[in-house]
Amino acid sequence: MTAAIFIEGERLRKEGKYAEAVVKYREVLAADESHVLSHLALAVVHGLLGEHDEAVASGRRACELEPDDTFNFTALSVTYKRAFDATQDSKYIQLAEDALGRGGGE
Repeated sequence: MTAAIFIEGERLRKEGKYAEAVVKYREVLAADESHVLSHLALAVVHGLLGEHDEAVASGRRACELEPDDTFNFTALSVTYKRAFDATQDSKYIQLAEDALGRGGGE
């Protein structure tokens, strides 16, 4: 059941219906809080909605759930970079670099 809901969220995201996609991803997480792909997807759509604190929180949660998965840290770094680009808040720069380092980048 959660797979179908996640797929629906992905469809909505691709259609640019970001707020509706958030609802679907949260529905998946209500059933299975450890669904990492939903956390990563939320990081993307929250960023697209300009909700950078929520985007970062979702990206961090994915990293907490799978701390050995370098992809998650790379994705979190991208989330931080997008937050910086949108806000010019320098706090995101070091965070992006730290996450990228955990993701295996330089």
